[in-house]
Amino acid sequence: QVQLVESGGGLVQAGGSLRLSCACARAGCSFSTFTMGWFRQAPGKEREFVAAIKWSGSTVYPTNSEKGRFTISRDNAKNTVYLQMNSLKPEDTAVYYCAAGTSFFSVSSERQYEHWGQGTQVTVSS
Repeated sequence: QVQLVESGGGLVQAGGSLRLSCACARAGCSFSTFTMGWFRQAPGKEREFVAAIKWSGSTVYPTNSEKGRFTISRDNAKNTVYLQMNSLKPEDTAVYYCAAGTSFFSVSSERQYEHWGQGTQVTVSS
């Protein structure tokens, strides 16, 4: 059973930075074979794609791209994926979810992910 545990959320002022982490917490997790994604859901809104990283290390960001402010990375030795978020804005306030899936395609779609973490709250104050 894959168990994903997010950490690193919190309250930050606009313009600040946070680094989210998501660890595969169970022994035997085939982390290195997963595509890992980050999604977020703001109050009253649908969950949206933030970034993904495939087992190869190739990254995918939304076409409207937070790529310049957000960077996804992974450390397979630590079974952990990261989301570095810089220049945060109040509209980045959301619950951020980590997800793991076996697909290499359409990785911006939450349907491609079989496993989800519980989420971590990010609040950006103005």
